[in-house]
Order: sequence, then C-alpha cells, then structure tokens
Amino acid sequence: MKLASQRKVLFPLVFLLAFFVPMTVWPTPANDDPKSEEGAIVIRSDRLEIDEKAKTVKFEGHVHATNEHFVMQCERMLVHYVETPAEKQKGEERTRIQMITATGQVKINRKNGGDATADKAIYYQGDERLVLTGKPTVKQGTDSVEGDQITLFLRENRSIVEGSPERKVKAVIFPKEESKKR
Repeated sequence: MKLASQRKVLFPLVFLLAFFVPMTVWPTPANDDPKSEEGAIVIRSDRLEIDEKAKTVKFEGHVHATNEHFVMQCERMLVHYVETPAEKQKGEERTRIQMITATGQVKINRKNGGDATADKAIYYQGDERLVLTGKPTVKQGTDSVEGDQITLFLRENRSIVEGSPERKVKAVIFPKEESKKR
C-alpha cells in the first residue's frame, strides 16, 4: 500500500477514535443545589457501595453515568480514588479519580457524536487512557473499527486497535464526498 493511501485510511481512524477526548475532565458539584450538577458527572444505579479502606466506590445494576460530554451505561462500575495530598494539607478532604472499570454491556455515547461498545472498559485517569476489551467497537457516523482490544490515548489523540487470531482488526470507512467547487 502506498504511503498516501495509508494516510487516507489512518487519518479517518485517528479522527474516529478521538471522540473520547472530552471524557478526561470529571468535575464535581460545589454544593447540593441541583443546578450545581451542570459540569459534574452524575452516576445512577440500583446499588452503591463505598469502601473507604479500599478507596473504591462500586455501582451495580443499570448503571447510568452522564456528564456534559457523554453518557455511559453498564451493569457494574468500580471507581478507584485517591486522596489529593495538596488539598489534605489545607485540612480539606478531597479525592480524585484514579481508575474506573465498567463491565457488563458497556455503552458509551458522546453527546457530540460517536459511540463505543465493549464488555469491559477501563479508564486510567493519570495517563488519560481508555482500554476497551470484550468485542470492542467504536463508531463515528457510518465509520467503525473493531478488534480484540482498543486502546485510546486521549491526551495524545492516538489509538491502537489490536487483533487476535480469533478476532482480526476490522475498519469500515466510507469515503467522504468533498465539497463541490462553485
């Protein structure tokens, strides 16, 4: 394949997978005012379990998480958090998300377009990396990509789609028509 042809195929894939970039900011509400939910991530589920010793929050059953950029649905979500040392020194107990693991029919819909599905999704806050496994598929409009594992490096606007002997990488890209010259 010629370099020009490779670029025509790879550019749409990078663009397709880059739709997760806004997921990197997860602000929290300032108070109990319902208006303060704007900009926050709101998670609803059938059950919630907090383990302060393990520093985890487990959501189970019809988990539905939203923020201004996306909607995520799954059966289980485990949020690992850490204390922020700078805030602790000020006498305030603040936490930040370290890692989120979503399992069970994971569906992620970006409000500006783009969908992903997988059996499992792990988001690593520190390096802004999202790993989709278990029949992962990412779609943007009519274009799609699937493989055995899809890793999105959100900060770098880069992705890797890996296949296996049982599940080869598959990309479906429909050529976009250029604007007609007047």
